[in-house]
Amino acid sequence: MEFGNGSVRADGSRYVPISEHGLIGDLRTAALVGTDGTIDWYCCPRFDSPSVFASILDADRGGSWELAADVPARTRQFYFPDTNVLITRFYAADGVAEIQDFLPIVDESREAARHRLIRRVICVRGNLPFRARIAPRFGYGAEPHTVRAQAQEAVFESSSLSLALTATAPLECDGTDVWSRFKLLEGESVVFALDRITDDVHPRACPRSEAEEQFQATVKFWSHWLGQSRYRGRWREMVHRSALALKLLTYAPTGAIVAAPTTSLPEQVGGERNWDYRYVWVRDAAFCVYAMLRLGFTSEAEAFMGFLSDRGILQGPGPTGPLQIMYGIDGRRDLPESELLHLEGHLGSAPVRVGNAATKQLQLDIYGALIDSVYLYDKWGKPISSGHWDEVGAVVDWLCDHWDQPDEGIWETRGGRRDYVYSRLMCWVAIERGIRMANRRGLPADLPRWRQSRDAIYRQIMREGWSAERGAFVQALDEDVLDAAVLMMPMAKFISPTDPKWLATLDALTTDLVSDSLVYRYDPEASPDGLRGSEGTFSICSFWYVEALTRAGRLEEARLAFEKMLTYANHLGLYAEEIGRTGEQLGNFPQAFTHLSLISAAFNLDRALG
Repeated sequence: MEFGNGSVRADGSRYVPISEHGLIGDLRTAALVGTDGTIDWYCCPRFDSPSVFASILDADRGGSWELAADVPARTRQFYFPDTNVLITRFYAADGVAEIQDFLPIVDESREAARHRLIRRVICVRGNLPFRARIAPRFGYGAEPHTVRAQAQEAVFESSSLSLALTATAPLECDGTDVWSRFKLLEGESVVFALDRITDDVHPRACPRSEAEEQFQATVKFWSHWLGQSRYRGRWREMVHRSALALKLLTYAPTGAIVAAPTTSLPEQVGGERNWDYRYVWVRDAAFCVYAMLRLGFTSEAEAFMGFLSDRGILQGPGPTGPLQIMYGIDGRRDLPESELLHLEGHLGSAPVRVGNAATKQLQLDIYGALIDSVYLYDKWGKPISSGHWDEVGAVVDWLCDHWDQPDEGIWETRGGRRDYVYSRLMCWVAIERGIRMANRRGLPADLPRWRQSRDAIYRQIMREGWSAERGAFVQALDEDVLDAAVLMMPMAKFISPTDPKWLATLDALTTDLVSDSLVYRYDPEASPDGLRGSEGTFSICSFWYVEALTRAGRLEEARLAFEKMLTYANHLGLYAEEIGRTGEQLGNFPQAFTHLSLISAAFNLDRALG
């Protein structure tokens, strides 16, 4: 490998696969670290900020931070136990060394604004030469910058962001990049720290002693947080890794939860199904609250409830109803979508998109997801306030008037509105959970009207959402196409998991959409979604399938499907959105949806197995 040539990796390729990465973060932003030690993705200072390193989207123009052994070496990547501190170990002929990557979690506002990213290299055996090249590309690779370097400090400056790099090894400037070469003997270490600097936050060195303190403090933070988990089941390691991943996707200043920390990682290599997931999907975040509550993490659920109330989410005046399908991490409603034509996309998968035009879609299922999470929080967390109940009541009242209309559906298709069965199902959930809360706590509500709407939805689904020809509940009313979203029916308590109609549906889904425990969302040829190309199996649906088998009492099938699904995780236990035909991970990574459904499936399968 020619040192510093960002277009070629150590193995001769231009891109490391999506799954060959680990995630680190500080509850405000996050970075992806490849198994070769390169940081391929990092936005600063927030999840939704323009990228500083984005070589995962363009090997030449995206920017990266290479850090690796300067001799041939094997690598292994793992997390420090029960934490989000990532270790990449290098095994070479003359020694073994490792990089410890982490972003310290700090409460003090000025230090939090620093967003310090620490990379500590330690030689644990023998001796090993290392090389580093720090090549930021600001504004998604479109914003020029300058660099000032001296001895062990460099400052990168662009019009919108300035970063300071400090190191305990010598730094040298090469145009707009900085590089370093050093050799470590057993027991020696080198520390790099990258800080965001402002008028109030100045460059500050990170000596070895401080790096050790920050390492210990970060380990303690994550270990303490995970120690609150109540899960003691069979799949503790995978469930806890999923919980740690979900926690990394929370934005601490507001309580928001992003769907994924990345944009435009392709659902089909070379295809156009590339979306920006660095926002708060009401559906994903609401399901995440459910998963966190299951494990005993009530403070995360409380923070998300605060996000809803503090930003008036439930009082929205939007053209499609009180709720949008997604919001910015600060609660903003406008997320205009644009294409970054100068970036080639991961493995040439263009376009690279920023923002998301789906905010303007009508997706009625989000009301059920959100009201269900409020119901569960009221039941397992803290009773909701009178103000919250007024908001919930107003939403249910609105839904009673608007449930019976076509929408774009859970999968955000761009092929026009239809009468999706899943959307109707979740409208039923919203109203039914509202009735439960009102009855349990004696809260004021127009219960006769709510019950009338709830029952009307039930009858419509049973009459028009069932296809006698297919012997199954289907994707849309009076149609015959199957959709994995209906796997939620027994989980939502809409139908008994052993109801003959449901068991027939489960069999039909198994025949049409399941491939060796992996589940497709739907067939794009039978149900055109307005986009070209195909996609992989959708991992949340695969875990929904496990849960549906579990609830139907088919425990041996459920356990086998679950164990198979676990083998598709990456080396760290992380999942992207989809799994391709040859087992590769596709889509934004890691994805909250997948990890929260893993937690739910594990929890319920554990309970059923006893």
